[in-house]
Amino acid sequence: MAGFFLVATVIPYFFLSSLGFFGWQEHWSQLLVGLLLVLPLALRTHYPMVMLALSTIGGIAHIIFLDQPLPALVVVPIQVYSVARWVEDSRKSRLAVIVGAAGSIAGPLSWALGEEPGWTVNVFVLAVLVCAGSVFTPYLVGRRVREATRARLDAEQAAEDQLARAMAEREQAARLSEVRARQQIARELHDVVAHSVSVMVVQAEGGRALAAKKPERAAEVLETIASTGREALTEMRRIVGVLRSDPNEEPEYVPAPRLADIPGMVERTGSRVSLDVRGTPPEVGSSLALTTYRVVQEALTNFLKHAGPAAHATVHLHYLPHRIHLEVRDNGAGATATDDGHGNGLRGMRERVHAMGGTLVTGPHPDGGFCVRADLPIDADRVKSRTPHSGPSDSARRELHDPGLPGR
Repeated sequence: MAGFFLVATVIPYFFLSSLGFFGWQEHWSQLLVGLLLVLPLALRTHYPMVMLALSTIGGIAHIIFLDQPLPALVVVPIQVYSVARWVEDSRKSRLAVIVGAAGSIAGPLSWALGEEPGWTVNVFVLAVLVCAGSVFTPYLVGRRVREATRARLDAEQAAEDQLARAMAEREQAARLSEVRARQQIARELHDVVAHSVSVMVVQAEGGRALAAKKPERAAEVLETIASTGREALTEMRRIVGVLRSDPNEEPEYVPAPRLADIPGMVERTGSRVSLDVRGTPPEVGSSLALTTYRVVQEALTNFLKHAGPAAHATVHLHYLPHRIHLEVRDNGAGATATDDGHGNGLRGMRERVHAMGGTLVTGPHPDGGFCVRADLPIDADRVKSRTPHSGPSDSARRELHDPGLPGR
């Protein structure tokens, strides 16, 4: 742009002046002033304040050395617009208005006082207004364009930030979902494998002793071991059925355990476990039924592993109108039992019960042995949507509270 105005306004005027159309003594001054006004346009984008300083020097030289307006003054509106557009600090950008306003008065005044006749008050006022308009209008347009551009860029940045946050939240949700699925699968496999293996070990040990005394009863023990193994395989197929990698292959789903399956599971555990059921099993969702089944299963698994070979356990199932209360208590080693794991069983039970909005209390019983007590609301499928660690009401806590049965 600087080159265009240099060719269009400065060089032709210089040559015309040098040929005698203007005073010979002035054409070098006209060239110098024109260069000071036009060349700073090359700095308008990156160094607008430097451009303003150089053009201001050119304007002062114009007032001092020349008494007629040069064609190069057409660059003044562009310079003012550039300062307003590219200078971020509005106070600094106003220097262009101040310099331009001063020049709008000083320039016409120097021309009116020159030797050229015909300058009247009306012409002077008109010249001042034209010069002032060529300063104020570009400045207002430049600031307006800058604000509009900044608003657009801020909106684009806000949209990018929002998209980035949404993607980060989606990625985090996917990771959390994956972690929850992995924990759920690990919990299910732990419960199935630990219980089934414990039952088969206990039955095998009992069958070995029984085979020496009553060989005809050994077949019953072997059948119990076989049925327990088949049930474990069925449960494992159900759990890993959703993990098949081939989307075109139909997974082999089997029904999840129900409340009606608890007596059979307790019976297969062995003769050292008895079942006490009060009330009628209600119609509940699969999640609540599976949670109840797994809590009883894991409690019996811990009994078989830690209570000792001579201990007995009782499973109490109370089906109340609005909740299911279960208790698995044994008379075994209790607090003196040594733990051979890392507490995954109890932690898994607690996670299941809390996810259903219930309460779990585990620990040694004051009368000896170990006790697992759980209280689950019947509307647990709706309660499950709450925070995973939210508990039941205060009244439910009071019903489960037992000073001699500390939870852990």
